[in-house]
Amino acid sequence: MNIQNNENNANNVNNSYCVSLTHIEVAFDDTYKVLKDINLNIKQGEFVSLIGRSGCGKTTLLKVISGLLKPTSGNINVTDMQAIGFQDARLIPWLKIGENVVFGLSDSKNNLKKLANNALSKMQLEEYTDKWPSQLSGGQAQRVSLARALVRNPELLLLDEPFGALDALTRLDMQDLLAKLRTQNGWSTIMVTHDIAEAVRLSDRILMLQNGVISRQWNIDRSSVDSQGRPTNHVSIEDDLRLALK
Repeated sequence: MNIQNNENNANNVNNSYCVSLTHIEVAFDDTYKVLKDINLNIKQGEFVSLIGRSGCGKTTLLKVISGLLKPTSGNINVTDMQAIGFQDARLIPWLKIGENVVFGLSDSKNNLKKLANNALSKMQLEEYTDKWPSQLSGGQAQRVSLARALVRNPELLLLDEPFGALDALTRLDMQDLLAKLRTQNGWSTIMVTHDIAEAVRLSDRILMLQNGVISRQWNIDRSSVDSQGRPTNHVSIEDDLRLALK
């Protein structure tokens, strides 16, 4: 995960929102608009998932929010400190795990080592500090990616299919870890996913993109959840989402 400072955000983000988008459009030529008049506010601490068919604009929207892509038109206000996570953990192969976690931070060597060890301990990876990225499994690499976010204390976590390459059991473990960290740290989170069950399990709100517009929204009531952290009415929500995606 990489920290991004969004230069579009100035300092006037509404206190209750970490993201505020107004009339955002992205066009790659005069005829084709990838995003069309996107208006979106995301509250502090809210977990929002973006779903939709391939090519509908999910990743493009995430790039606009991160500052990696400048929109053709519209206004963006986004909190300064962000961490971005991809399906590929993108660890630096010639740095050891502890060095990867604190890469880019400025502090004394001892303090950086303490930061790395503390973050890796929370991921149950403290014994991997001096190992190389090539020695990790896919799930372990994603845990390191979360540790890298943790040491930077972001206000906003942006995730693009972060667990898509993992096996089913590891994916569930990572979902549990993400939910725990989000609760502990108060992160706002925006996640692109094709996994409907994952979106329902983790989200406060789910947005469907179709042809570059936000076509539908589901608000998830998390006041009552089952033993796996899913809302008790998750089956009906998942069925509704699958029907909408057809």
